[in-house]
Amino acid sequence: MNFKIKNISLKQPILTGMLFVLLGVLNSCYSFTGSSLTDEKTVQINEFPNNASLVNPALSQQFSTDIQNRFLQRTTLKGTKENPDILIEGEITDYAIGATTISSNTTTNPSGGVVQQAQNKLTITVKVHYENKVHPDSSFDRTYTDEATFNSSLSQSDIEASQVKIVTERIINKIFNDIVANW
Repeated sequence: MNFKIKNISLKQPILTGMLFVLLGVLNSCYSFTGSSLTDEKTVQINEFPNNASLVNPALSQQFSTDIQNRFLQRTTLKGTKENPDILIEGEITDYAIGATTISSNTTTNPSGGVVQQAQNKLTITVKVHYENKVHPDSSFDRTYTDEATFNSSLSQSDIEASQVKIVTERIINKIFNDIVANW
């Protein structure tokens, strides 16, 4: 067997190698995380008590667990109970369900009458104290509110299973973005 190699160009392998080196250098220079938490290593997130006049018994524990999970899973921060770089605490100050509108959606009841469906609104408000011991100028006290509109035919357990989750997720997103992304 006789193999002949003709017209081998070294330009393509050299250019490919240079591209990989350049990408490696650029990747080491820039982080794509977008986090403003650069020097902070530890976080303490205290329980958020439910001090609203209408109390959802599971809300405090669920909100506290969800916000802790968000920070521990999506940042490099480690949880601690002693001398944290970041302290996040607060309280749930409002939990309200109220009528908001009569929608344009209509249904026909068994007797042939037309019924307009009513809409209710769930509103949750959370007061947050954020303390950054490494960068004290970043610390703040803010109130976050969000709401969800839903069909009034939902039961209390349906509201607590679906709508509360939607609203708390939005509030946690706002808190997380204000602290981590510094937006």
